[in-house]
Amino acid sequence: MKSVITTTISAADAAGRFPSSSDLESVQGNIQRSAARLEAAEKLGENYEAVVKEAGDACFSKYPYLKNTGEAGDSQGKIAKCYRDIDHYMRLINYSLVVGGTGPLDEWGIAGAREVYKALNLPSGAYVAAFKFTRDRICCPRDMSPQAGVEYTSALDYVINSLS
Repeated sequence: MKSVITTTISAADAAGRFPSSSDLESVQGNIQRSAARLEAAEKLGENYEAVVKEAGDACFSKYPYLKNTGEAGDSQGKIAKCYRDIDHYMRLINYSLVVGGTGPLDEWGIAGAREVYKALNLPSGAYVAAFKFTRDRICCPRDMSPQAGVEYTSALDYVINSLS
């Protein structure tokens, strides 16, 4: 699984060298932010059901037409799949916070997602709206510490930008 540490080591190995001082500074910065990332992962893990429900509700509130006949959410089964997909991304965000890199998101969530959504006539903009709602809803220190909030919103921004 890709993380800042594995990426740094792989790049140095591919170049046949030891990690440089700037490589090590990058790893050190990642390690220094680890407590905040783990706090964000813990808070998300404790409240993921509410986070997923609110995000999905925000999606269907912003795009009510999705429940019309022939649209992506025209049945309870399809609506449930939307919430399932949001849940999947939230777990990948959680995993990425734990490992300190975007590897889980890149490997299991981002690669080919836009193409799949397009092929299945699923609007990626609806998912983007759900993740933007979640990002904009975060309140520090109510939900988590400010630094944990930065780590969490950075992961959400990564998903938003990848799906946009």
